[in-house]
Amino acid sequence: MKLVFMGTPDFAVPALEALVRAGHDIAAVFTQPDKPNGRKMKLVPSPVKKAAIVHGIPVFQPASLRKGEDAVKSLETLHAVSPDCIVVAAYGQILPPAVLELPRYGCMNIHASLLPKYRGAAPIQYAILNGEKTSGVTVMQMAEGLDTGDMLLRTELPIGEDETAAELHDRLSEAGAALIVQALEDAAAGRLRPEKQDDALSCYAPMIRKEQSALTFDRPAQELHRVICALTGFTTLDGKRLKVYRSTVCPGTGTALPGEIVDPDTFTVQCGGGTLLTFTEVQAEGGKRMAVRDFLRGKKLAIGQRLG
Repeated sequence: MKLVFMGTPDFAVPALEALVRAGHDIAAVFTQPDKPNGRKMKLVPSPVKKAAIVHGIPVFQPASLRKGEDAVKSLETLHAVSPDCIVVAAYGQILPPAVLELPRYGCMNIHASLLPKYRGAAPIQYAILNGEKTSGVTVMQMAEGLDTGDMLLRTELPIGEDETAAELHDRLSEAGAALIVQALEDAAAGRLRPEKQDDALSCYAPMIRKEQSALTFDRPAQELHRVICALTGFTTLDGKRLKVYRSTVCPGTGTALPGEIVDPDTFTVQCGGGTLLTFTEVQAEGGKRMAVRDFLRGKKLAIGQRLG
């Protein structure tokens, strides 16, 4: 099948690679413009662009598909390519009706949730924040609304108790790659049975805000553990910022004030409701990310020392 692939971040790369391996003709890749990065603000290509270059696929990077000269040129390019389907995975742009209606099989989007739950930009993080036991990937037929199109295929995955968003991201990315290959096979064979989403069951997963990562220790340990798994938490220790990448919820209870260290040998902290949380991977301000056992070799803590 002749395809155009639209995607930008790491999440989209396995899908592009899987489509290449499956023998599809990827006639063009659309991805976001290169972005400046680092102190020298050097322009850096997206992960999808890097993968496309490796495979010799023409790359297009319009600033917008909806307005201006870039949009006009992009539509001309798409008409010239005349793809059977446009596959979209975390592209980062809204497709106009003229693009949605162009391919024979329409535009298929790989979304990292079990729609209709968690429409929007951060479905992986919100699934963990909200304590979901499962997540998954949905391949949907794109429509003008935000993740509102008919569902074509879904696959479900359990979320581990201590699984981070980065780990779940990678598993969902691979699952989405397999699912889009299956969806295109089913489309060509006439096996797809689109299912409308029940809007009453939907919820929105907006962009993450920086303040959501703050660890407020009057909250229960389980809630803070989810923040750490989903977003990477942060607090202060001796007046300096401390990032927390991993933690475990401790059995039992404590009676110290929220935010106080109750076991300096394991970096266990008192949380709300008498609950306890042990940090297992941290990064001090100006330091490297490391396991807590290594951190404690260079940093002596004390019972009653307060975080935040």
